[in-house]
Amino acid sequence: MNKTEAKIRIEKLRQTIEKYRYDYHVLDHQTMSDAALDSLKHELYVLEQQYPDLITEDSPTQRVGGEPLEKFEKIEHKYRMLSMEDVFTREEMEDWFERISKLSPNISGLFCMPKIDGLAMSIVYKNGLLEYAATRGNGIVGENVTQNIKTISSIPLKLHGDLIPKRVEVRGEVYFPTEVFEKFNKLQTKEGKQIFANPRNAAAGTIRQLDSSVVSGRGLAFVAWDLILDEQPKTAEIAFEQLKKFGFKPAPNAELCPSLLDVEKQWNNLMKKRDGLNYWIDGMVIRVNDRYKYDRLGVVGKTPRGLVAWKFPAEEATTIVKKIEWFVGRTGVLTPVALLNPTWVGGTTVQHATLHNMDEIERLDV
Repeated sequence: MNKTEAKIRIEKLRQTIEKYRYDYHVLDHQTMSDAALDSLKHELYVLEQQYPDLITEDSPTQRVGGEPLEKFEKIEHKYRMLSMEDVFTREEMEDWFERISKLSPNISGLFCMPKIDGLAMSIVYKNGLLEYAATRGNGIVGENVTQNIKTISSIPLKLHGDLIPKRVEVRGEVYFPTEVFEKFNKLQTKEGKQIFANPRNAAAGTIRQLDSSVVSGRGLAFVAWDLILDEQPKTAEIAFEQLKKFGFKPAPNAELCPSLLDVEKQWNNLMKKRDGLNYWIDGMVIRVNDRYKYDRLGVVGKTPRGLVAWKFPAEEATTIVKKIEWFVGRTGVLTPVALLNPTWVGGTTVQHATLHNMDEIERLDV
């Protein structure tokens, strides 16, 4: 195969592999076997090694970087990455809606999505190519984790479409799929290595690896929940459709709710589904769908007024108290701490619990 033929074949392989990535990660449709995909990737790698001047930044072979980094560089966000207010009851959610309705009357719809508990990420594309990715950090400055983000196959290295804005910023969540996380912890146990308490901690720990080859083997995934352009989409719902067109999987089970009653129904639906999902969620994000009104509502401190997280109730579990230990604080106050059989609850393995309710302690005679 001469260079001209190789160039044509390389382009065809890249298109085929990228189409598979889009079908699998965005459309949830597997179009070929893993073995077939590995064969195509290997063929592409061999051809690129033969003609290295044909390697491009968006090639699937460039997902894993070279030498491990010595440290992560700091990177400043062009637009601050904000946090969100939490509410825990329907009454608190209604109070939030009443407050924003006074500031911006006639809010026509609320866009709701699951609050996936992962690591918030900002990914910036320049002229359609992935330029850099950064963690939230303090909201103003984060860490440049581009090399690690490129290893996540659900993140496109090149945006789809013909009319791509010069600058595109996608925000979303890096997370550990539940099944992958469980397999990973089993392997860690087998090899006598650190066990992670929950998928979020595991995702955060993985992204902060200085060697991208380590990240590549752990099976992280990404879902998008916001899109920042110079000309913003008119609604959050339209932004989600645009994210799909660019090649991202937006946060699943998202729904436009015309009323607070619909918001509550969607919240209840997600809470019922949570145990069967392949990702860990701890609530539902509710945001004003109209982008103009959302922006006009502004920001209070570090939280936008037009956005709120309605958290799920704390999960409960039953375990055995093995022992009670008493700890003396600096002021001489005694605090009883229960040593428990390790119990998985709320995404965390619990082994200790501070005991505050003396009436309950006396009732149980512990």
